[in-house]
This record gives sequence, structure tokens and C-alpha cells, in this order.
Amino acid sequence: MDDVIRVFLVDDQELVRAGFTMLVDSQADMRVVGQAGDGGEAIEKIQVTACDVVLMDVRMPRLDGVEATRRLQSLPEAPKVIVLTTFDLDEYAFAAIKAGAAGFLLKNTPPADLLNAIRQVHSGDAVVSPSTTKRLLEHFAGALPDEQTERPDLKDLTAREREVLVEVARGLSNTEIAKLFTLSEATVKTHIGRILAKTGLRDRVALVVLGYETGLVRPTK
Repeated sequence: MDDVIRVFLVDDQELVRAGFTMLVDSQADMRVVGQAGDGGEAIEKIQVTACDVVLMDVRMPRLDGVEATRRLQSLPEAPKVIVLTTFDLDEYAFAAIKAGAAGFLLKNTPPADLLNAIRQVHSGDAVVSPSTTKRLLEHFAGALPDEQTERPDLKDLTAREREVLVEVARGLSNTEIAKLFTLSEATVKTHIGRILAKTGLRDRVALVVLGYETGLVRPTK
């Protein structure tokens, strides 16, 4: 049981939670350990329920997924959060990523992709493809913080790390970055790991946001 991924479901629709429960519990390497109908209930239950990954609906009564995600980040052992949205390029999903979510998925994501996303985020990767994150950020570029926003210091990054960060923010995969700079994928992963350590950020999604916020990458017009 130590290797089983503990999943917590948060959605105001009981039928949706039931469907996710059946899907998750059908896998040998994961199980649903709890569920809640809104963000407030989720915060209360997760404080006393050990879980690894939270599937969080964005739009809910009482406390929405954005604020719930933000509050979860303050827990001593905060679970990874995957926010779920009905519409692509949902501003709530963007806000949830800014609040600390590991990424976002559409609710009509194929079951196999949702299960893979849970495994990915549990292993420390982002569940949002870089290209999707890039589109999201470009769509809501006007909402990005300006110069007075406190941001991680990039001075400690090497020249190569800055180059890798730029390409991550532009939406390139590790394979594409490796080909671009004639590096192995393992070396690219090492660079990304060092960038995360130096900036104090959690995952690839946060690096994409950082690339835009610091002006290393500009939204396309």
C-alpha cells in the first residue's frame, strides 16, 4: 500500500465524484481516500486525511477551487493539486495555477490521460503540456503581474539554465530542448531540476509562469 497514490476528489457534483472514484479505484496503483463537495469541506477533510494528489474542480459554491488550492499550499505536507475545468483557457484555471496547482485538465480529458496525469504529478512532473500552458498564459497575458511583483531571483542561474528556462516557457518539451542544444534528455532534466532548486519553484508549470513574469518570454500578439 505504500506505493499506492492516495487521491482526494473535490467537486460539487456527486455524479462526477462517483465517476472519478470508479476510474481511480479501478487502478492497482491508486485509490480514492476521500472526497468533498466544495473547497471549504476539502480543506477541513484534507487536514485530517493523508493524500498525495487532489483532483480539484475550479468552480464550486462556498469556497472555489482557486482559494482552496491556495490554502492547501500552506499545509505542512501539501498535496499536489490538479485543477479541473469545463472550458479550455478558463481564467479560473490560470488563477489556480498561480495559486500553486501543479496544472490543469479539462473535465472531458480521456480517462487514460487523467490517470497518467495523476501519476505524472505524483512523480513531480507538471500535468499540463507546455504548449497548453503557453496558450493559457498568452490568452490571459493582461492578468500577469507587473514589475512590482515579487519574483524569484534569476541571477543565480547559469547562462545555459537561462536558455533552458526560456525554451521551457516557450512550450518546448525536454526532447525538443535536448535537440535544440544538442544535449541528452537526462542533461535537460538536470538543468530543469537545478532551475527549480535555485528559484524555489515547484514544477514546470511554475517555470512557464516565471518565464512570462520576468519577461524572458513575451506573449505572441
